[in-house]
Amino acid sequence: MIAGTNGREMTYGELARRALGLAQALVQDGFQRGEVAAICLPNGPQFPVCFLGITKAGGAATTLNPNFTAAEMAKQLADSGTVIAFTSDELKPKIASAGAATLRRIWTIEELDALPLGGPFASPAADADDVAALPYSSGTTGAPKGVMLTHRNLVAMQMQMEPVEATGPDDIVLAVLPFFHIYGLSVILLLALYRGATLVILPRFEMETFLGAIERYHVTRLPLVPPLILRLANEPRLEDFDLTSVRTIISGAAPLPDDVAARLSARLGGCLIKQGYGMTELSPGGHMHPEDGSVPRPGTVGVLHPNTECRIVDPVTGEDVAPGQTGEVWYRGPQVMKGYLGRPAETAAVITPDGWLRTGDIGRIDGDGQLCVVDRLKELIKYKGFQVAPAELEALLVTHPAVADAAVVAKPDVEAGEIPKAFVVLKPGATATADELLAYVAAQVAGYKKVREIEFVEAVPRSPSGKILRRLLIEQERTRSRDGT
Repeated sequence: MIAGTNGREMTYGELARRALGLAQALVQDGFQRGEVAAICLPNGPQFPVCFLGITKAGGAATTLNPNFTAAEMAKQLADSGTVIAFTSDELKPKIASAGAATLRRIWTIEELDALPLGGPFASPAADADDVAALPYSSGTTGAPKGVMLTHRNLVAMQMQMEPVEATGPDDIVLAVLPFFHIYGLSVILLLALYRGATLVILPRFEMETFLGAIERYHVTRLPLVPPLILRLANEPRLEDFDLTSVRTIISGAAPLPDDVAARLSARLGGCLIKQGYGMTELSPGGHMHPEDGSVPRPGTVGVLHPNTECRIVDPVTGEDVAPGQTGEVWYRGPQVMKGYLGRPAETAAVITPDGWLRTGDIGRIDGDGQLCVVDRLKELIKYKGFQVAPAELEALLVTHPAVADAAVVAKPDVEAGEIPKAFVVLKPGATATADELLAYVAAQVAGYKKVREIEFVEAVPRSPSGKILRRLLIEQERTRSRDGT
């Protein structure tokens, strides 16, 4: 592993010894099998040291976005029952405030680096069905929930990518997507370690640093998300750097427009740009374009991972649709999560009694076996690949003294994919500007969750039971987008 900002290197041997050293220190400190430790760090070599050390000690790692507010961190720390946290000196005060009720200890990077290297020791036995990772996801709707991913889930996912993901020991992979997200954790970090690739790690995306790292380290593979691919496709400085080493770009977390992929591929000498599809609850993969010399067919996200079943189901009748017809995408396989932490009802809503995971996405399987994702049932907004739950923003908006009701939906956006737009009903006689409400929400959430646009309305459309009819608002936004209004 190479820290792309300062060139610091860590071999796999050193990584193993540092992770073992941390595991030993955790056990000696009283950390018990099944307990939860949080990692709140930007990308860097210390992240895998923490993750592997926690799991080696028999615990589960919950990953926190360093950009969260203290209130957002507090919710996740409390919900997960986190007892130990790993963070930086800069973030320690915020973590300490957020975790005051549950945390026994906070470790900083400096303390981590000072630990002695470890060796073989009698670590707590971990069962294949023990939880190893506890990322938080909004699932198909609602507030973020702890997704229980077991050792078996994560190991199975690495093996299942064998026929469709060609990362190997000769590859140099640029890791700029956050490790706290399941894409960064499983498809970038763990896959590269499993395959023996070199990881060049950047803590954040900055165009010149990013392009310079590709040139300096002769990067061969770029796992990215559509907003970054769009920025690269439009970047005027692309030709100022030697990017000829790049052979493959993998896109995930949100749909990639075909024209954007074609433009960037042409600018990079025809390199392969492929897509994968999945969700946190799938560890995270279900489909991916293979690297067998064929050209990914536009509009598709590839073929089914091995040892996985997929059904296309009529969301109304629950019956399988005819071949080539659209329906909700269901999966069953060893990568399907154990469930949502402490939420049996919500787990039962997405995992059927016979083990099928309902994705909330609408798709079809074409004659060549490739999946086309065409729409989604779920209400989740994908802003630059990050999940934004409308219910969370609506709950914040209605706490403003001037707001009577609110609904938040996804508005199509060229750069971000989707942005959160709020439809707001003011209380009789109350006044508030759009800028005031935007700032009110922004002060309480991470940057990617911010409401980006507000429209004042007389009423929010609701069903007789009171459920917000977001689909009406979403269709309205799509129509406006198509009409250019």
